[in-house]
Amino acid sequence: MRDFTAQQYRLSRRAFLSASLAAAGGLALAACGGSSATSAGGNNYTLALILGVKGDPFYITMQKGAEAKAKELGVTLLVDGPAQWSATLQTPIVNAYVARKVDAILIAPCDKQAMIAPLQQASNAGIKVITVDTYIGDGDYVHGPVTFPLSYIGSDNVQGGKIAGEALIKAIGGHGKIYIQNTVPGTSTTDQREQGCKEAIEATHGAVTLVGVDFNGDSAAKAAEQTTAMLQRVPDLAGIFGTNIYGSEGAAQAVKNAHKQGQVKIANFDAPEQAIIDLKNNVVDIVIAQKPADMGSIGVQYAVDALKGNMSAIQKRVPTGYVIITRDNVDTPEAQAAIYKSS
Repeated sequence: MRDFTAQQYRLSRRAFLSASLAAAGGLALAACGGSSATSAGGNNYTLALILGVKGDPFYITMQKGAEAKAKELGVTLLVDGPAQWSATLQTPIVNAYVARKVDAILIAPCDKQAMIAPLQQASNAGIKVITVDTYIGDGDYVHGPVTFPLSYIGSDNVQGGKIAGEALIKAIGGHGKIYIQNTVPGTSTTDQREQGCKEAIEATHGAVTLVGVDFNGDSAAKAAEQTTAMLQRVPDLAGIFGTNIYGSEGAAQAVKNAHKQGQVKIANFDAPEQAIIDLKNNVVDIVIAQKPADMGSIGVQYAVDALKGNMSAIQKRVPTGYVIITRDNVDTPEAQAAIYKSS
C-alpha cells in the first residue's frame, strides 16, 4: 500500500512549453456574458476559456492560472461558463464565441458526447480547440473517435479515483463497506474517478465491498440527502468517496449531522477551502487536490503555440497530477498552495 501522507503525484514530467495567446477583437464582451483579462502587446490573438460551471472554486482557480499566463504573454483572455453543469447551457456559449471568431477555445466540456458537435463546428470554422479538465469522445485524440481537439489537459482521473480508493481503504483498516457519492452520469472525469475507486475496491478481493453509488446532479444538498439515507440503510458504513466538490461536501454534512465524524471515513476529491476545514475538524480524512491553475496555464500556452504553428510543442494528452492532503501535511507550503481559490 502506498503512503499517501505527503506525497505529490506528478503524472507528467514535461515542462510547460512555449508562448501563449489572444488579444482584443470584435464585439462587446457582453455578447458572451463573460469576463476578460488583457495585457498590452502580445500577438493580437483572442482566446476564450469556457468553464464547466461558473462560481466553482475549481474553475475559479483554473481561470486564475489562465489569466496569469495570458497577462505574462501579453494577450487577451475571455472567460465565460454556464451557471449550472449543463451541455444545454454550455453550447450557446460555444456558439457565441464561434460567431465572434475567436482564435482558440479552451473548454471543460459538460458532456463527453453532447459537446462534440458544437466543438466540431468551432474547429471547422478554423478555431483551435483544447479541452481542459474534461474531454469529449473517449479523450484519446490520437486514436479515439474524436481527434480534432489539439490536446486534452487534465488529471488522470482513473488513477485519481484509484488513489482516493486506496487511501480510503487504508483509512478504514483494509476492510468494510464503501459508498460512492458521484455527480452527473456522462461526465468524463467523475465517471473515471468512480471507475478507479471501483478498481481499488476490487483489488481487495472481497475485504472491502461497494454498497452503492448515487448521483447528486452537482448538488451538495442532494448529496447530503442521499448520504443520510445511505447511513440509515447501512449503519456500519465505513467509508465514502466523493467524486467532486459537491458529493464530498454533501457527504461530509450528512456525516456531521449523524454525529459519525471519525467513524465514517471520507475521501474528498477536490480541495476547496471547506474541504480543508472539514479535514482539520476530523470530518474528512483525505483531500485529493487537482491542479486546475496548471490546466488553465498550459492551455493558454498551447493555444498560442498552435496559432504560431509550433505544433511540435503540443502533446495530445497532458496529465497534470495531484497533491494528496491529510492532517499530517495540511499546513505545509505544498498543501496550502494546492487549495482552490474561492474568489
